[in-house]
Amino acid sequence: MKSGLRALFCAAEIYPMAKTGGLGDVAAALPAALREAGTDIRLLMPAYRSALASVTDAAPVQVLGDINGCGPTDVLLGSAPQTGLPVYLIRNQRLFERDGGPYHDARGRPWPDNAERFAVLCRAAAAVATDGPGGWRPELVHVNDWHTALIPSVLGALGAPVASVLTIHNAAYQEPLTADMQERLGIPTGRGELHAATPSFLSAGIAAADRLTTVSPTYAKEIQTPQFGCGLERLLAARAAVLRGILNGIDVAVWNPHTDEHIAQRYSERDLSGKAGCKRALCAEMGLAPDSRKPLLACVSRLTPQKGLDVLLAVLPQLLAADLSFVVLGTGDRALESGFTKLAERHPGCLAVRIAYDEALAHRIVAGADLFVMPSRFEPCGLNQMYSQRYGTIPIVHPVGGLADTVRDAADGDAGGEGTGFFIAGLSPAKLAATASTAVRWYHDTPAWQQLQRNGMKQDFSWKEPARAYADVYRAALRSG
Repeated sequence: MKSGLRALFCAAEIYPMAKTGGLGDVAAALPAALREAGTDIRLLMPAYRSALASVTDAAPVQVLGDINGCGPTDVLLGSAPQTGLPVYLIRNQRLFERDGGPYHDARGRPWPDNAERFAVLCRAAAAVATDGPGGWRPELVHVNDWHTALIPSVLGALGAPVASVLTIHNAAYQEPLTADMQERLGIPTGRGELHAATPSFLSAGIAAADRLTTVSPTYAKEIQTPQFGCGLERLLAARAAVLRGILNGIDVAVWNPHTDEHIAQRYSERDLSGKAGCKRALCAEMGLAPDSRKPLLACVSRLTPQKGLDVLLAVLPQLLAADLSFVVLGTGDRALESGFTKLAERHPGCLAVRIAYDEALAHRIVAGADLFVMPSRFEPCGLNQMYSQRYGTIPIVHPVGGLADTVRDAADGDAGGEGTGFFIAGLSPAKLAATASTAVRWYHDTPAWQQLQRNGMKQDFSWKEPARAYADVYRAALRSG
């Protein structure tokens, strides 16, 4: 059912204008799917240099002046690349036009004024939502993670009749909210909800938004527990009636082995023959010894302890000794970057490590690998396990969050021949090694392996159903806002 409602989708990163991880992908694909479902939706993000370069038709539509003493701020309106959706770019040269990434400098250190930067973004977004530059006003704002989580509070302080939805992509990132900043933003400091957890941008959003979502059903349950709630569990449990877990989708036009221009040979569920060519090409590109009998495992990830990459690093020497190859792509924790790089130097031809962000190479790895390893300590949703299944690459996952919701354990007798991957039963080097050993045994059973591949490739990970679910949430927020 088409909603026809007007929604402003606010995020700190939207692919291809800016991307550091899954948020950028979701913020590009979900609004496009909502438009297809009938929502009149526009985007809003900071005017980073990359965004200004990408949105070639951006033009000024609103002058906001000096917000929070952070310098001149104005609003540009243009068309997002690829989707053509209208996008508001919040321009503040001092805050957003910097060398480096959205959240970190060129050396990977967080910008020390991140709280100020994104507080200005939230104030600017509230102004766009209430003033309607160009005559378009949203009925609802959809905000994402801590960077935009203050928008519902600012709208509430302004008395604006705009409903709000907050999506929590990762509860671990919250950003402290000082009393001084609350006062400058006009957010009431005496609200008991804000003190149900350590005051932060995210806790303020959780308390103020009309509806809450997160990115998988399992994670919606997990974040109401001390193990995964990161100090927000009591506040989230108190708002459980308006919290819903909606599994992320993926862009099935971009991630499609039958049409992917990044890979060496295209293939499909019906004809898997091209996958062997992708493996040979990947081995040649990465300096790995080509051997079709030798399974090739892969990991494309932010290199952080959250992703369990310290566990993978600890067990990699044992895995490499078991006659398999491995490729790693990612950036992140400097100690992990160094550890993987040094290990690759000791295992030439068996382990290839690329410390980089490379979207095209990620496609080639997903297509060329046999197994994809995701030993995350927690994973709100995860996208790579969905990408890998779509490409007939079997995931090995620690079954938390969205990993539990999107992978069926082939080694579980209850799977009934419908398995799509393998579960690590407890996160430790020994458990990961045991699961990898099980997966390798399946790899050498060609009929069983091809069945696993086809099972995964048949899964519907499109945004069609999630978009319908978000449209339902939007309507519920409008009724309660």
